[in-house]
Amino acid sequence: MENVTKSAGVLCHISSLPGKYGIGNLRDAAKFALTLVKNGVKYWQVLPLVQTGYGDSPYQSVSCISGNPYFIDLDELGRMGLLTRKELKDLREKYKGATAVDYGAIYEERYATLRLAFSRFAFDSDDFRAFVKKGMFEDYALFMTAKTVYGGTFHDWDEPLMRHTPEALETLRTEHHEEYLFWQFVQYLFRMQWEKLHSLCRSQIEIIGDLPLYVAYDSADVWAHPELFQLDEDLNPVKVAGVPPDYFSETGQLWGNPVYDWKAHEREKFAWWTQRLQAALDTYDLVRIDHFRGIDRYYEIDADAENAIGGRWADGPKEKLFGGISREARSRIIAENLGIVDDGVQALLKKTGFPGMKVLLFAFDGNPDNEFLPKNIHENSVCYTGTHDNDTVKGYVDSLAAEDFILLRARLAMALEESGVEIRLMKNGENFPDAFVRLALASRAKLAIVPIQDILGLGNEARMNLPGTQGGNWLYRLDRPIGRSMAKYKKMIKNYRR
Repeated sequence: MENVTKSAGVLCHISSLPGKYGIGNLRDAAKFALTLVKNGVKYWQVLPLVQTGYGDSPYQSVSCISGNPYFIDLDELGRMGLLTRKELKDLREKYKGATAVDYGAIYEERYATLRLAFSRFAFDSDDFRAFVKKGMFEDYALFMTAKTVYGGTFHDWDEPLMRHTPEALETLRTEHHEEYLFWQFVQYLFRMQWEKLHSLCRSQIEIIGDLPLYVAYDSADVWAHPELFQLDEDLNPVKVAGVPPDYFSETGQLWGNPVYDWKAHEREKFAWWTQRLQAALDTYDLVRIDHFRGIDRYYEIDADAENAIGGRWADGPKEKLFGGISREARSRIIAENLGIVDDGVQALLKKTGFPGMKVLLFAFDGNPDNEFLPKNIHENSVCYTGTHDNDTVKGYVDSLAAEDFILLRARLAMALEESGVEIRLMKNGENFPDAFVRLALASRAKLAIVPIQDILGLGNEARMNLPGTQGGNWLYRLDRPIGRSMAKYKKMIKNYRR
């Protein structure tokens, strides 16, 4: 982000976009991108685009480089002659009137629809053959083929296939070739449509992607590279990731992702990680590395533990992880440095030069040295009102007890005055979202990003995710016109010279 003037962005995942088929897709994304451009927005941040699985989280996927089949534009398949008008009309009727994402319904319908399209696809075309031959999604396609044929996790498969032996892979590919090609087809469609969207956005708006630090255990990533993770001889996790007990949780958070064997990564000069990060940088314009603190030191927990209480901190690879990344590529990385941030994380940020995140919802605890207060935010930062893991601003304000609301109002008023932001705070908190948005835009941070929910002033009914909970997350969709709110945001962007 060097030599970039102050800019403004919007955080909104593709799943949250309005559309005709139950969930936002890449055609809806193109329309949304043009709306952002029209309103002076220079950056659009999305969550991971990967294929989601159990729990529907974009932070748990069968493959860290996959594209979510739910985001494929079905109307484009109609134009390709792979779906009929009647089939598309029937699908639109199925989702008519739906507001939140119904993942159960989409799971049952979408893969059946894509298989129908595949049955009409000329998969011997030169273009598709070249895509398959390139090999980018080879492990993904084989993994999904085995999942479909044998079920369970890779640990449930016959020993040779579980251990990813060349002979077992060749047998799988040969005996279930059509299934293997179907999963290649799914990624072929996604990539084709994503490149079309990215080409449309190029030079008008930059897309910020999201790279989770960890991958899921039951994934093509672990299956194909077990030597890079802390697994026992039977390929069971020895240690898993999480965070220790804190103010928010007495027992900490047990995420369950297998932790890396960083010594093994270092022996291969971090080739897998470099390829993964480069693939993300090739996909997006900028990349936010989630849970960045885990690169300095990470928290590991025994795989059979019931909670995170007995875990321990261990050293991560630190700046060595980025040794194979060019200076130009490094300039396009953002560090999610939230949570337990100690001197080691701060030192790593300084060495890499990556901008960190500043979240205004964390600012008003009464501590004048709070790093998230606008007066303490420095230029090499990305300032947010909140993130996908937080309350919305309105939701947070509405949740406060009377005395806490009064304290917030006083502290917010002081920050507004210090920042030169002129807005009179209403006693009922109605315009607090506007105040937070203005503070973000008025900050010294090079980039200010506002979740679409805060631009619209929505409450926690529109919250995207509640960490540590199962079910009820990732459901939010835009269900109202956004033109007026975006026009107001455009004026704010202009007023604060972004």
